[in-house]
Amino acid sequence: MSAVIEVNDLRKRFRTPLRRNEVEILRGLSFSVEQGEVYGFLGPNGAGKTTTIRILMGLVAASGGSAKLLGEPVPSREARAKLGFLPESPYFYDYLTVAELLDLTGRLFGIEHRARKRRAEALIERVGLTRARKTPLKKYSKGMLQRAGLAQALINDPALVVLDEPTSGLDPVGRKDVRDIILSLREQGKTVFFSSHILADVETVSDRIGIVVGGLMRDTGSVRALCGDALLRTEVVVRVPAALSDADQAALVGDAGSVERRPVLGADGPSEALHELHLSLAPDADVDAFLAHARQHGARVESVSPRRRTLEDLFLHHAGVKAGAGAGPGAGPAGEPVAESQPSDDGTKNTAEDEGKGKDKDKEAEA
Repeated sequence: MSAVIEVNDLRKRFRTPLRRNEVEILRGLSFSVEQGEVYGFLGPNGAGKTTTIRILMGLVAASGGSAKLLGEPVPSREARAKLGFLPESPYFYDYLTVAELLDLTGRLFGIEHRARKRRAEALIERVGLTRARKTPLKKYSKGMLQRAGLAQALINDPALVVLDEPTSGLDPVGRKDVRDIILSLREQGKTVFFSSHILADVETVSDRIGIVVGGLMRDTGSVRALCGDALLRTEVVVRVPAALSDADQAALVGDAGSVERRPVLGADGPSEALHELHLSLAPDADVDAFLAHARQHGARVESVSPRRRTLEDLFLHHAGVKAGAGAGPGAGPAGEPVAESQPSDDGTKNTAEDEGKGKDKDKEAEA
């Protein structure tokens, strides 16, 4: 397979009113996306995800490095003709209906009238807006606007679809619809590159993921390869009498690991007779032996839950890294710092990436 997206040593600097020096949002980002795969682009706020997407779309000029879409250097008119894009916060002429929006978008792509109408009708049904097809967009909810935006991103039957937070504002049904559309695009041989903070959606549809922290690629690969099947710990919950003394609890727990004691909650509130012990056993612990030991001390076993590494664990592991050096694809705990938050004029906090948004036009000439 050939790379549909190629990013090499990509850099972006912004100068903001709050800082005298330039802020480097992207610090040498490199990754690739292969033809026909779904690639989930992850990272904490301020990591550089939206900046990367804006550079790929030709909306912002990079300060260094290179990027290609469909084999063409960014920006490219040829690549744009085969590209579908849904930004994080789309804005449409709100006096239009969704049918008129799709007709306008199709005309901009040079699609013939009959083909435009046929595609528009199919897409309106596909994104679940048939009943609202004649309603002006200004009366749409945020979730409905996301559906309309997804439809306009597909009007030109693109080879590459780039989606920035496509499930933002959608209810669970809408999120499932978007996931189904993404999976159907993959079945058609399309390439989908999308960012999202909803890790369950990313894990469900992605062939591979990339985690960006501090403007660098921290990890990339399939979820299974990155998370593995290794056991992290075994979580055990047992019930004991509320009168159990600290000494008896220590004898019950032994060297099992961390333990938290809580009253059992019933319909009438906390129980005065029973408490629960929530224990975390090490990966190499003999769980059967511990359970037998707990029963001998009068405990009743409520649950035993093996805990393996999840995408959330992986994400939090990387997002929590604050300092180090030498980050890159497959990097471990050491790496570049996360973009720090800076106070805004109104006293709230903004990340460096957020500060750079809105300054793009002024900076393109400098880049």
